[in-house]
Amino acid sequence: MTSDRELSITDYQALARFRHALRVFQRFSEDAARAAGVTPAQHQLLLAIRGWDGPEDHPSISDLAERLQLKHHSAVELVQRATAAGMVASHGDPVDGRRQLLELTTHGRDTLTSLSLLHRDELRRFRSEMNDVLHELGPGNDGRPAP
Repeated sequence: MTSDRELSITDYQALARFRHALRVFQRFSEDAARAAGVTPAQHQLLLAIRGWDGPEDHPSISDLAERLQLKHHSAVELVQRATAAGMVASHGDPVDGRRQLLELTTHGRDTLTSLSLLHRDELRRFRSEMNDVLHELGPGNDGRPAP
């Protein structure tokens, strides 16, 4: 048995499998986005807009910059490209006219829906693989206390 500061070869193998599984999911996501005719960044933008759970009904560009961990100017460029592609629409914030609020167009919603169905299925597969990895790491390594 290893202490909290020691790792066994099994721990390293499980961590390596975890990193590999993350990369497989990331590759799947990038390939699925491109096959749908959008960039991976545009897919993330669409998802961030549709999944917005902030205090307002629609996110601002600043909200999305934070959510996507982008610089503000990079978020502006991403939104401009998605708007030009007909996937995102913006309108002025009625409370603060300096802000632009974003929503998906019908095209953006349809694109996101098809991608999200694929991702949900892949995440189910990923969850099963992660359960195996967490089991390999043993009790107490899955975020729950050991019995």
